[in-house]
Amino acid sequence: MRSELVVDVTPTDITTALLEDGRLVSLQKESRDASFAVGNLYLAKVKKLLPGLNAAFVNVGYSKEAFLHYLDLGSQFSTYSKFIKSVRENPGKRPASISTITPEPDIAKHGTVSDVLEQGQELMVQIAKEPISTKGPRLTTEITFTGRFLVLTPLSDKISVSQKITDPAERMRLRKLIQSIKPKNFGVIVRTSAEGKRAAELNTELKVLIKCWEDALAKVQYSTAPALLYEEESRAVAEIRDIFNTDMESIHVNSADTFEQIHNYVSLIAPDRSDTVKLYTDEVPIFDKFGITRQIKSSFGKTVSFKSGAYIIIESTEALHVIDVNSGNRTKNSPDQESNALNVNMLAADEIVRQLRLRDIGGIIVIDFIDMAKAEHRQALYDHMRELMKNDRARHNILPLSKFGLMQVTRQRVRPALDIVTTETCPSCGGKGTVQPSLLFTDTLRDKIEYLVDTLQVKQFIMYVHPFVDAYLKKGFVSEYRRWWFKYGRSFRIEADQSLALLQYRVVDHNRNEIDLKEEKDTSSATTKKERRSRSQKEID
Repeated sequence: MRSELVVDVTPTDITTALLEDGRLVSLQKESRDASFAVGNLYLAKVKKLLPGLNAAFVNVGYSKEAFLHYLDLGSQFSTYSKFIKSVRENPGKRPASISTITPEPDIAKHGTVSDVLEQGQELMVQIAKEPISTKGPRLTTEITFTGRFLVLTPLSDKISVSQKITDPAERMRLRKLIQSIKPKNFGVIVRTSAEGKRAAELNTELKVLIKCWEDALAKVQYSTAPALLYEEESRAVAEIRDIFNTDMESIHVNSADTFEQIHNYVSLIAPDRSDTVKLYTDEVPIFDKFGITRQIKSSFGKTVSFKSGAYIIIESTEALHVIDVNSGNRTKNSPDQESNALNVNMLAADEIVRQLRLRDIGGIIVIDFIDMAKAEHRQALYDHMRELMKNDRARHNILPLSKFGLMQVTRQRVRPALDIVTTETCPSCGGKGTVQPSLLFTDTLRDKIEYLVDTLQVKQFIMYVHPFVDAYLKKGFVSEYRRWWFKYGRSFRIEADQSLALLQYRVVDHNRNEIDLKEEKDTSSATTKKERRSRSQKEID
């Protein structure tokens, strides 16, 4: 299977798209100024104890107070709490290594939060689940630092090896290797990607992760709660960390800064594969170039079609998602109703698994498959679904079909589901139902170009428009675009952008920074409406 990663960097967002054989299977979108992401470390303060929930509300600086449950404190919380307190009480002094401390007894498994926490207590916490809807972040004090091959767990001494490494000899080798190189009171989880790796590679990454822990501790000494201590890598780098393998054909990035980050990371973990990272410099939007925009438009609606007329309908609430499978008009290739139902259900399972990854749907998912009478067919569908979900990195659980033909799936939910609106609101009327004459849209574009060239003195820029408008402006040898080009100088270009609505446009300068023309009033335009109509009449004459 050919894998490609495409990274689209805009002034406000970073979007990463994973393609498998040209088909979009994963999409992650993150604001460039996003905070409170999974993995971030904060110095926080306990605001309120909730004995009825056996939890506490904690202030991490978010608008909503974060939630910390007793079970997320970890069995070594007494050791952790004593250690953090000693670090806070000795500002300016180098923090003691946790290798030298004596562990305290584990806290009771079924204890209460009031036994171990008090109001106003300061803690080092990690974001376990991002803010979703009206809820604040969910926290844990079981700190982890994730690398390509290893996950470091300070204040623990346990070594765990991924269950996906099935060779007993390799599991034993990795366990003995980690035991020989890890410091005392540091736990390590060996990830699947560590299989077959040499001691030098694992030791190098372990040192990097320990350095992250030490840097966070240094900030604990002088920070005032709430304060950010450690920030996870950018979404693009984190995505590559989790999915990168030697079979990945290429990574395309349209930002020089992000390209540098990703190139440095790939050079670190796989020097021989650093040439797979490529800087995209074409003027055509990167998602249009790789056919991603079209796939997004067709994949994120309420109704998603797949082969031969069959389709699924996806309805979502905050924590429950319902998927209905419909055969549509797909009846030609099946000899009977049962075979048709099995065939459609199998194809629907393929698309549903893709949609779960694509939209990052989590929580409870109920799938209403087409009813099948034969038990062997229901079992075959269940086995097929489990096989497809093996490639899903999120933790999940699948139950067999119930007697009502429903399949229940739970999937790890650490971020809000990605919700992309594929319908387009008319940019001219704002959804009111009336629009300006589309014939005058070219006048609007011409005025904007004139304003940019003559008034703002912008030397070079690109104006993006809908593909239909782009085709209209460039139609014929003496096209409208060519006329503007000669009239206003050859310092601008017009390009198609599939993400725009019919009468939308956007302008970027030579550094690809967007130029905002929305605030410009009609009176500030180079011509008034009356002058535009007069000029249009003269051109017709």
